[in-house]
Amino acid sequence: MEKENIQPHLLLNENVESYLRDNYLSSNRISAEGDDRFEHLLLRLGCPPLFTTLRINTLSHDTSTVIASLRKEIEKSYRLRGLDMPDISLHPVLHETIVIKNHGPVCREKVKKEVIVDLPCGMAVLRGADVFVQGILGCPSGTRAGDKVSVYADVDGKCLRGLIKAYDGQKLFVGNGIVQFAREEIYCNEQPLSGIGVLMTESLYEAPSLNGTCVDMVFPQNLPSIICSHVLNPQAGETILDMCAAPGGKTTHLAVLMKNEGRLVAVDKTVQKIEKIQAHAKEWGINMIETYPYDSTQMVDNKADSFGGPPFPIETFDRILLDGPCSALGQRPSKRNKMSLNSLKSYSAYQRKLLKAAVQLLKPGGTLVYSTCTINQEENEKQVVWALKTFSELSLEPQVPHLGQIGQVCEGLTDDQRQNLQFYDPGIISLQLSVDNDTIGFFIAKFKKNE
Repeated sequence: MEKENIQPHLLLNENVESYLRDNYLSSNRISAEGDDRFEHLLLRLGCPPLFTTLRINTLSHDTSTVIASLRKEIEKSYRLRGLDMPDISLHPVLHETIVIKNHGPVCREKVKKEVIVDLPCGMAVLRGADVFVQGILGCPSGTRAGDKVSVYADVDGKCLRGLIKAYDGQKLFVGNGIVQFAREEIYCNEQPLSGIGVLMTESLYEAPSLNGTCVDMVFPQNLPSIICSHVLNPQAGETILDMCAAPGGKTTHLAVLMKNEGRLVAVDKTVQKIEKIQAHAKEWGINMIETYPYDSTQMVDNKADSFGGPPFPIETFDRILLDGPCSALGQRPSKRNKMSLNSLKSYSAYQRKLLKAAVQLLKPGGTLVYSTCTINQEENEKQVVWALKTFSELSLEPQVPHLGQIGQVCEGLTDDQRQNLQFYDPGIISLQLSVDNDTIGFFIAKFKKNE
């Protein structure tokens, strides 16, 4: 049996990698150590954060009760996998946020039987998930329930479902697990199977598997996303807009911060996305959210004077959250991103359409929070420069809490303005990784629309 300790490394389109290298290194004013710093960034992007953060439903549950219930579920799960209990605590600043310390990467001995899963499934495994049966692409002939297998993610995306022989494409080892169904059950059932297909007992990274765990009590959410809603600081009784709301994590957080009182409008393009928001709100007992399948770039009606669904009159909302579509280059872990350079550069134009609509819909004196989960300056700091030049009524505001780094160096931004921006850089080199700096890549800007 072969023993291997893999640290995944993000693979990018050659032109995108070159563009991102220049973008990232110039903004950090790095010279001699530049290539090493960029390689470190790609390595970190390919690895999961070593902390799991869960937001508590404080509308319906007491914090101590939630922690006790969660601890009991995790203890049962870890015992099943033969793992030691992880450290579980409350975040020192975000008191509705549970922090679980993960462990890894861990050396694992690979076994002969290989199961191939799609890449998104493999990335989820690195963050603690089991393999759902729908994610299994290849499975050896003769596999039976209870067999130990090594699980690999299909990096090339070329594995055909039902593959029997060994996969000869590029693949990434993500750990070992126990198959829950025989091969015939996985591929030959009249009714498609659901549920866990491989119980991961020896993942490269030891993290809690939260499949269906305490869904009405906690919501797994990246730390910067939790901070984003606090920065907006919505108040009970206000009129709030979440412009690109699916899958609804930030939307429900806003509702909790508003104590389920006021008007909270959540918009996204498709009915399927809206249904995800509705399902999450129902699980958490939230009834104040209005949901609309609508294109947020088309939400402004200069002639409207009613207060129904979209399009809305100008200056309708007290606060607006715009966590819009982006290149998502800050997501972790990510082994491969096939995005082209043209596709990467297309995001900023769409984001500006959303920003224009947001400024029009915001009341004078209102607050607009703009965020992305990317490290691309064109979608982050340069969008702030554009917004301040385009809309004279906007000004940058300090953020509370501010647990990330300041904004990157960017032409058009003063040092004082950069202090008001919040950037979570996965490439940070730190001797002491913490829940506040070992996160996905993320950017937050807070604007005020002056009277």
